[in-house]
Amino acid sequence: MANPLIKKTKKSDRAVVNISIRKLDKNIYDQLCLQAVAHNVSMEEEARNVLAKGVAVPENIVDIFEKYFGEKNGVDLDGLLRERKPHEPMSFEE
Repeated sequence: MANPLIKKTKKSDRAVVNISIRKLDKNIYDQLCLQAVAHNVSMEEEARNVLAKGVAVPENIVDIFEKYFGEKNGVDLDGLLRERKPHEPMSFEE
């Protein structure tokens, strides 16, 4: 359900909103500034990027394994699961 308080932009269907952050620690501000310089973007753009990454839905672990260790990279993940045998449990007795 759309938020009735957010206006749509004319250029696209994406909603654009503004936020203000009060009582931001000076160290966080300075770090954001350093990151912006390192990424060659404005502090505003850096803040948008940090927020976007912070609220992004994490990738599914299966997709991550396929991406880095899947068939495209020469690893048969299904074969690994078939060959897997149970291990002996650890013993904490002396």
